Amino acid sequence: MIRNNGCRRQPLSLNVRVICFVALAFGLSLLMIGYLVQSAVERHFAEQDAVELTVITRAVESALQQSVTDARPVSEVLRQAVSGHHGVFFQVWDASGQLLYGDKALTPLPGPDDLVPVDVILPENQYRWLLGQYALNGSVIDARVNGDRYRIIAAIDSGFHLSFMGHFQHSLWSIMALAGVLTLLAAFYGVYQGLAPLRQLSQVIHDVGAEHLHLRLESESFPSELQGLAVSFNRMIASLEDSFTRLSRFSDDIAHELRTPLTNLITQTQVALGKSRSLDEYRELHYSNLEELEHLAKMVNDMLWLAKREQGMDKPRLEAIELASEVNALFEFFEAVADEKQVRLQLTGKAPEIQAERAMLRRALSNLLSNAIRYTPPGEAVTVELSADDKWVSVSVANPGEAIDPEYLPRLFDRFFRADPARQRSDGTGLGLAIVKSIVDAHHGHISATSDSRQTRFTLTLPIGG
Repeated sequence: MIRNNGCRRQPLSLNVRVICFVALAFGLSLLMIGYLVQSAVERHFAEQDAVELTVITRAVESALQQSVTDARPVSEVLRQAVSGHHGVFFQVWDASGQLLYGDKALTPLPGPDDLVPVDVILPENQYRWLLGQYALNGSVIDARVNGDRYRIIAAIDSGFHLSFMGHFQHSLWSIMALAGVLTLLAAFYGVYQGLAPLRQLSQVIHDVGAEHLHLRLESESFPSELQGLAVSFNRMIASLEDSFTRLSRFSDDIAHELRTPLTNLITQTQVALGKSRSLDEYRELHYSNLEELEHLAKMVNDMLWLAKREQGMDKPRLEAIELASEVNALFEFFEAVADEKQVRLQLTGKAPEIQAERAMLRRALSNLLSNAIRYTPPGEAVTVELSADDKWVSVSVANPGEAIDPEYLPRLFDRFFRADPARQRSDGTGLGLAIVKSIVDAHHGHISATSDSRQTRFTLTLPIGG
């Protein structure tokens, strides 16, 4: 699938992502704190107003009681009920709806019947009126004095509170905004410093190239959060270094392997064209060239097969296989070659059926038997031994002969590797054991090689269930 990279958005940097999250979280926290503080201050003022309105109402009730006791006019007593209080207003209505006393500031208010009285004055049940130049907080309460019912409307000027709240809100939100800016700057600096090891790691990774694959990170020098990444990076670089080394060696080997047959073909053709020759000589030359071409074709086919296997393009098709029968069938195939070399073939042990691809398994065992027969002295025997446990089956191919140097054993399954540099290319393409290992890996098994002065042994271990 082709993607239009020109339309893709550039991912946000880690700095921006963290700062955006901090800004969102801190902004919401500031809004919540500001709202709670403002609400607390407003409620405090409302509670103060409730207390003052209660005091005013009780003072009016006392004045009404005094007017009855002293037989004085109600208006005269009420005029002095709350003297000394600034910004205080009240009205008194009798049961018939007649206004007994009222401040002019409250004149525009609705009639008493339009207001709902309360039993106890609280911050939640106060009235708020805007009358001319006054912003009032008020209450309505019914009182009984000597059996008569009165409705008392009391109000106080809340202008000072509103003015204070305006300045307080401005100061509060200015402080919040400043705290937010300072916090974001501190968070940005902290995130920038916190990501310094990541930038250092990025720089080291940037410096790694084909010529610097030996570089490794000191995981202990990084914070604990990045130590796992550093260890994984070191493992990846080690794997790349090993693969690059193998690839370089493989390139050298394949160039050498291809150069020999190509040089032979060119040389033989140049010699043939140097002068006129008989038909038999030309026929002999073509046979020689055909042999070289067949060798090249086999090498190329083996390389293509290995390439497909490494890319997972040639997965095994599993079927039930009886190993003893397969080994006996291969013995019949190699019987003529073994007789010619005066080598005996023998099978020992037994094993249950396994799940594997027959063609692949035969190719792996054929390569091992071919190698074993080639390096077994005349009069000796090549032994194939079968064994098994609950989960695995082992197939060992052993032959007496010259021991392989222990330092070469780990590289026996590399492409084009030959333990004996003096071996002629007629021994094969140099890919036989690499193919064996690839087949074993495809079946989720493993292969090993041991060698001493008595014998060389290759052991294939395969899972019974495939």
